[in-house]
Amino acid sequence: MRVIASAKAIKPYQSSAWRITLIFSTLVTILIVMLVLSLYRQLVIEQQNQVDKHLAAEMQRYQQLALTVNRRSFAAQIRAADPKTALIAWRNSVDMVGALTFLPENMPQLPETKDFPIFTGGPDKLHILTGGLVMTRYGPVLIATRTDHLATLIEKFINAAFWAVAFTLGLTLALGYIFSKAILRRLVEYNRLSEQIEAGHYETRLPVSDSQDEFDMLARQFNLVLDTLEQNLRAVRGVTDNIAHDLRTPLSHLRIGIEQLADKPTHQLADATAELLEELDHCLGTFDAMLSLTRIEEGQQTLDLQPVSLQQICQDLFEMADVIAESRDQVLEISLENDVQIHGDKYLLFQALFNLVDNAIKYSPVGAAICIKQRGKHIQISDNGPGILDEDKERVFDRLVRLDPSRHYKGTGLGLSMVKAILSRHKATISLDDNNPGLLVNIHFK
Repeated sequence: MRVIASAKAIKPYQSSAWRITLIFSTLVTILIVMLVLSLYRQLVIEQQNQVDKHLAAEMQRYQQLALTVNRRSFAAQIRAADPKTALIAWRNSVDMVGALTFLPENMPQLPETKDFPIFTGGPDKLHILTGGLVMTRYGPVLIATRTDHLATLIEKFINAAFWAVAFTLGLTLALGYIFSKAILRRLVEYNRLSEQIEAGHYETRLPVSDSQDEFDMLARQFNLVLDTLEQNLRAVRGVTDNIAHDLRTPLSHLRIGIEQLADKPTHQLADATAELLEELDHCLGTFDAMLSLTRIEEGQQTLDLQPVSLQQICQDLFEMADVIAESRDQVLEISLENDVQIHGDKYLLFQALFNLVDNAIKYSPVGAAICIKQRGKHIQISDNGPGILDEDKERVFDRLVRLDPSRHYKGTGLGLSMVKAILSRHKATISLDDNNPGLLVNIHFK
């Protein structure tokens, strides 16, 4: 049972793009949180350093002041201190002098500090101070600075960081969701077209946009596969039609001949049986040639690789084909230069080259001239026969293609297909050109 998964059933949040978005959003959130924590730590440290420097400066100031002025002037300086800069408090022999009415208990000596609250009559009734005691010749003096506004700043920073992370995460997820829907839209379109292809519309192709993204690469490659599939299907249909065309006549002859055997006299049975066997051998030969061609094309037939001299194989070819050409009053010539040795199957290469020469002899008229030329890794077989039309020069290499509609010459229509398969196994190329008149076959070994 075959199960087909439809892209229409996939929701955006079930797609791989959405999972990638979640992973990406998580990583981005972690990175932002780590960055915010680092900035928060730097901010707290910097604020603490500023408070410590300010208190240290004030400590030195009042220590020096106590050494240079009398007690009354010292008290006057403390009363005149700006509370916005620092809150100074000093208990003299009578009462408290400065911004505070009392000294908090357990206050450490600077540079050690302690936070303590004070109440005011303003809109902000509670202030948080950070300070400590400094020892002077007039006794301990409390020096403190307000730090609650720093806490407020840090709180605002934390709120801003939180909303920045939330906004980034939300925006990333929203864009990922939209991106997932866009991808699924293309996948749904691909799925719809693939269903058309599955239904037999092999001319259908996937759309390729101008963005040249990975989907376009996939669509382009899939279209190439479809082109190959469509071409193979046409080839299969053509092979089927050619098999039916080529074998229908001999099989009909076999049937008629077998039916007539019972009515033939005894002395004619041997000849009639021989004719039937010849027809049967022709049918079997076609199938054997097709199987052999398939084994060569698919690499199932092991090549007997050995050093092969192109000059020697052309000479052997000439010696065998010259007799056939003479029987048709044709002239076969040979020209050899710059011998080259290749590694190949000598038997298969000879079979391929002989097929080409045999075709040149077979389809050329009486008195025609056929020439075999070898120049290094290049072999050329030419004739001055009828040649092949340009539109047929590629088609003749297909299976069971015969340009003789009347089937005047006996054959399987697999000769040139076999030639091309053998040469391809030997990494050689073959092309057909006009000889004006006739055909020019060019073979080049790499």
